[in-house]
Amino acid sequence: SEKLPKDWYSSDLYAEFGLRFIDEAVKEEKPFFLYLAFNAPHFPLQAPKETIDKYKGRFADGWEQLREPIYQKQIEMGLIDESWPLSPKNADVPDWESLTLEVKARMEHIQEIYAACVDRMDVAVGTLVEGLKERGVLDNTIIVFMSDNGACAEQGPYGRYSGPEKSGTSKSSVFQGQSWATYSNTPFRRYKHFTTEGGIATPCIVHWPEGMAEDMKGSIVHQYGHIIDIMPTFVELGNADYPVVYEGESIFPMEGMSLTLILKGKNISREKPVYWEHEGNRGARWGDWKIVAFNHQPWALFNLRTDRTELMDLSFEQPDILNVLSEGWDAWAERCNVEPWPGERNSAGQPFNIEEKYQIR
Repeated sequence: SEKLPKDWYSSDLYAEFGLRFIDEAVKEEKPFFLYLAFNAPHFPLQAPKETIDKYKGRFADGWEQLREPIYQKQIEMGLIDESWPLSPKNADVPDWESLTLEVKARMEHIQEIYAACVDRMDVAVGTLVEGLKERGVLDNTIIVFMSDNGACAEQGPYGRYSGPEKSGTSKSSVFQGQSWATYSNTPFRRYKHFTTEGGIATPCIVHWPEGMAEDMKGSIVHQYGHIIDIMPTFVELGNADYPVVYEGESIFPMEGMSLTLILKGKNISREKPVYWEHEGNRGARWGDWKIVAFNHQPWALFNLRTDRTELMDLSFEQPDILNVLSEGWDAWAERCNVEPWPGERNSAGQPFNIEEKYQIR
């Protein structure tokens, strides 16, 4: 097997080896599908020192102060509606000004490392795009960039900052933690593991010069999709048929729907809700309506058109809508083998909740 280069960094190599794979397809004059799953910025956060140093002092104002300019920029860009309030800071996230200088320095460095991870991933994506351009295949290649969840609050308000070497190196273990995750998830509440918008609402960026409608290029689309839509989209774009049998056994049909109409500048109409479940946390969305429930807790109902930051529970005002979505969730869970989350047990024999398991207070 080929040896890795000296002082390699994974985000760089993902792009480099991805282009080698594309070269094989171009040489054979064959279409290609590249699934490029960057590990950054997942914990443990690690990045080259020179990139970390670029962000020195950028986060000195703390998570509370820095949320506000992000929120205002999101409104100016048209990403969110100004009628949606910025969600309040979680009560367990400390006030920045209450921290000692030593703790502030540590927390700043954690976010500088996080920013460096995102920086190098961005550079790697640029390397891939430039490589496609050099090979003459960029315009007819569809690039779909997305994340699988919102910011991660694991290890609690202060995150993790440890290891035998200075934090940020390959020997260190750094987690962003709940406080900076609150900042990263502006304007939403909650985090990865939860089905509130802070846990599941992520951007999806699509680039396809030859296949996308002209008026869609550079535009912001507020129609929602889900990862289950990627398969039917690519099946349609590839003029393929999704199988119904594999090795003599019937397989589950696709759950999602094709998003190709959006790329052509048209609206799609979802006939079925989209459902979620993660470690007992549940959710469903259909049009403007969304239900959310934490593990072993009752459902809450939100209207995302008027309340995208999910601050006003309408479950008592709209019980019929709540019932339709919750019953739909139950049917989906049974159909797709989403077994009821029994809850892991702690040393006292009591069920864990998400907060306890991941030290999210």
